Amino acid sequence: MRKERITQNRVMQLFAMTLGYRDLGSLEDEENSPIREQDLRSWFERRGLYSEQVINKALFEFRKAINVSPTDDLYPINKQGYSKLRYGVKVAEEVGSPVQTVWLIDWATPEANDFAIAEEVSVRGTNAKRPDIVIYVNGIALGVLELKSASVGVSEGIRQNLDNQHHRFIRPFFGTIQLIMAGNDSQGLYYGTTKTAEKYYLKWKEENYTYDPDKNLLDQHLLQFCEKGRFLEFIHDFVVFDAGTKKLCRPNQFFGVREARKYIDRREGGIIWHTQGSGKSLTMVWLAKWIREHQNDARLLIITDRTELDQQIETVFKGVDEQIYRTKSGKDLIEKLNEAEPWLICSLIHKFGRGEKEEGMEDLIASLTTSDDFIPKGNLFIFIDECHRTQSGDLHDAMKELLPDALFIGFTGTPLLKKDKKKSIEIFGSYIHTYKFDEAVADGVVLDLLYEARDVDQKVTDQKGVDEWFEMVTKGMKDLPKAELKVMWGSMQKILSTKDRLQKIAMDIVKDFKMKPRLRDGHGNAILVTGSIYEACRYYKIFQDFDFKKCAIITSFEPTVSSIKGESTGDGNTEKLEQFETYVSMLGKEDREKFEKRVKKQFIEEPANMQLLIVVDKLLTGFDAPACTYLYIDKEMRDHGLFQAICRVNRTEKEDKEFGYIVDYKDLFKSLDRAIADYTSDAFDDFEAEDVKGLLTDRLQKSKERLDDALETLDKLCIGVVPPREIEQWIRFFCGNTEDDNALKETEEKRLTFYKAVVSLIRAYNNAAPEMLDIGYTQIEADRIQGHVIDYTKLRDSIKHASGDYIDLKRFEPDMRQLLDMYLSAEPSRVISDFGDATLLQLIVEKGIQEATNQLPKAIRKSETAVAETLEANMRKVIIQEMPVNPAYYEKMSVLLHELIQQRKSAAIRYEEFLKRMAKLAANINPDSIKSSYPAKINTPAKQALYDNLEANEELAMVMDHDIIYGKKVDWIGDVIKEREVKNIIKRYVSGKEKVEQILDIVKKQREYK
Repeated sequence: MRKERITQNRVMQLFAMTLGYRDLGSLEDEENSPIREQDLRSWFERRGLYSEQVINKALFEFRKAINVSPTDDLYPINKQGYSKLRYGVKVAEEVGSPVQTVWLIDWATPEANDFAIAEEVSVRGTNAKRPDIVIYVNGIALGVLELKSASVGVSEGIRQNLDNQHHRFIRPFFGTIQLIMAGNDSQGLYYGTTKTAEKYYLKWKEENYTYDPDKNLLDQHLLQFCEKGRFLEFIHDFVVFDAGTKKLCRPNQFFGVREARKYIDRREGGIIWHTQGSGKSLTMVWLAKWIREHQNDARLLIITDRTELDQQIETVFKGVDEQIYRTKSGKDLIEKLNEAEPWLICSLIHKFGRGEKEEGMEDLIASLTTSDDFIPKGNLFIFIDECHRTQSGDLHDAMKELLPDALFIGFTGTPLLKKDKKKSIEIFGSYIHTYKFDEAVADGVVLDLLYEARDVDQKVTDQKGVDEWFEMVTKGMKDLPKAELKVMWGSMQKILSTKDRLQKIAMDIVKDFKMKPRLRDGHGNAILVTGSIYEACRYYKIFQDFDFKKCAIITSFEPTVSSIKGESTGDGNTEKLEQFETYVSMLGKEDREKFEKRVKKQFIEEPANMQLLIVVDKLLTGFDAPACTYLYIDKEMRDHGLFQAICRVNRTEKEDKEFGYIVDYKDLFKSLDRAIADYTSDAFDDFEAEDVKGLLTDRLQKSKERLDDALETLDKLCIGVVPPREIEQWIRFFCGNTEDDNALKETEEKRLTFYKAVVSLIRAYNNAAPEMLDIGYTQIEADRIQGHVIDYTKLRDSIKHASGDYIDLKRFEPDMRQLLDMYLSAEPSRVISDFGDATLLQLIVEKGIQEATNQLPKAIRKSETAVAETLEANMRKVIIQEMPVNPAYYEKMSVLLHELIQQRKSAAIRYEEFLKRMAKLAANINPDSIKSSYPAKINTPAKQALYDNLEANEELAMVMDHDIIYGKKVDWIGDVIKEREVKNIIKRYVSGKEKVEQILDIVKKQREYK
């Protein structure tokens, strides 16, 4: 397997020899900043466009714009820096002289710029860091690349990039950075920008290109992404600062916009079909920005057919600092088109007349088209959002009649119907670019959708059937959750034996909230689609009766007195009266619009507190709630409406959201009557099968595939564990040799991969456990698989304790606890919490070594060798972590540990004596322990660190400690000038540059000095 150094050497050569970047070599021994001023000045001089005075002023303004202190928010500073890079620096040579634009980059001619690459770029900060590779253009740092070996996940490189932007490290270096990348030979290149969270990093994928398996994947990605023109194009045309978040385009957006430009240059319209959830709104933004800059007298009108989409478009464009005018009426729209400003307008299509609430516009349009007074101003471009709905009929004719010279581009997130394809092409032109659902799933842009049709009457026709169903769905479940479910079974038995279908469905949904992982733990929530407002209200009342309170109705119903006028019959409530009373009960004294706004916000941000929204038509288009995991359908739906509705649950979110789930109570695809389900027919009959291929996957089939794959992944990962495969062999495989100082670090990625694989197995098993026989396993196979899951779970916990990873991963455990508590044996989940918040060393110090080892997992406890190696690995981990705080002291501790390990392995001491000495060593290694081996005045960790690293000179340690405490300034770490003042204090007492730097690094690690 290639090591990182080999990969880095090859990548440096690739940039220099193939991409033509200037090789600056290693900058490890330099103090580096985001601007290599001499390189930038040299580039200016070669171009000869500006005087030295103008250059000096431009550099001053640029440095001022990107000046970041460790405590500053990086977003506004980076935004200021980007503005100077993108639009140039405006300066005047003298007071009163004309303002000049000083271009820091020649965007029009990439080859005219000085592209350079450097490795091991040392950057001083609160804690110094050294990015693997930095890309400079004209001396300005624009890109950072972290490389990992093929055996180490790209995620580690992404996390390093995120760490580097933290105030504790080198945040000021990122004032100019635009592209932040991580890669390895097996996964290729991932990219993001400043403050991009790990889950939003994007994998590069070239369009219309087949990757050669015989060539290095990372190299192929870098040759495409970092080609000089592409690198600058990405920064110039595909960066937005969106309401506090800096964003880059996805590959499908990049190639879609590029293709649209070609159509526009040829004065051709067309359709961009990018599937739901793949970023259609921002694709509009990037194309709009390009149109504004490259088309003379450009004006853009964005048309939607629904008020919520109109509002969404306005929000998106204003979020990226584009002022967009939202028309108030048809008359207002026509007036604005008849004027030269504003350049950017959004409107509902009905404001062109011949549609709802604008009936009077037809005559106005007719008069305008024959009038000399109405002439649409500017070079008009029309974006039609959701053009599959608005692309035909009189509305479009009105638009064409009113704006005959405009260029139309349609955007859609769903495929076009067979019957509409021909007409759509006649109106808009051909497909400009497509990005279908199966492509987006493969790229990880959206989630796969798992579908199941449910018949609530199927298995519960009598009392015996109810009891059998209960035993079936709780088979293998542990006693406590089974008892919790039993509590609601009394009422469930009554309901399932009634004829009220809505009650049965409601109870089925409540059961899911008790059993399905994301619904049960509050991480996810759901939408129920009903056939009418009346049904929605009935469902709401049923859920309230079941004490399922965290739900709400969102429909178009207005509970006003006029809505029930004439409804009283004296013979009980009519449907409208029931609707009215249900809404009044739900709203209380709250206004309906405010209620809906609050509920939607809660549904998006607090899924545990708003578990279910009951809808009819609302929220099924343009409503993004990443936590939403389940869509329950109890309404006849098909084609576009169904496509858009099911995509409400395909948004990516946290790691535990692996799929979106569609539960269909109407059997829209007639799958209950077929041996093999076909999800391209019936409800999707009017689409081309190719256009909806891969949209839905059978849930039971996928559950089995997922469980089989999870088991296979673990089996392959653990193939190297040698016989007899007892706990000692597992610890050695995942933790390495405890004598080796670097073993824990070198095996860390292997352990993390194992932990993640076990988590995937537990999640897959939890989804499949209630229906193992239904998805195709025999009882013998089901029992064997459960045994494997339990064994791997126990191994996971043993290895976490043996390596000392337990405390580092504790924050990820609550989710696992809930999963383990459903179907797996009690011991693994009990062991997870035995240590509380304490490390193994803390337990040894506080409770004694016997008590501490008694709390280890049973698999470790039964082997003296496993206990010994667990103690050794935990101590080694603490030594490595604490070494930078006090190198001299922990180097001694490392030697003592090494000697003790050798004595154990050579049987020079008995096991009991070994434990006794380990307990004593643990007290000395544990950073929180009070150490009595120091002089009385050396009574703080900071003094002790100085004492140990100044050759045990008590007087020197005391005076330096005093001077640092009273001489340091607030927030001194990371501030070059303030750091120099502390370094000067150290220089009073220490000679030699290397020693001064060593003591300064130690001082920066002490809590007392921060």
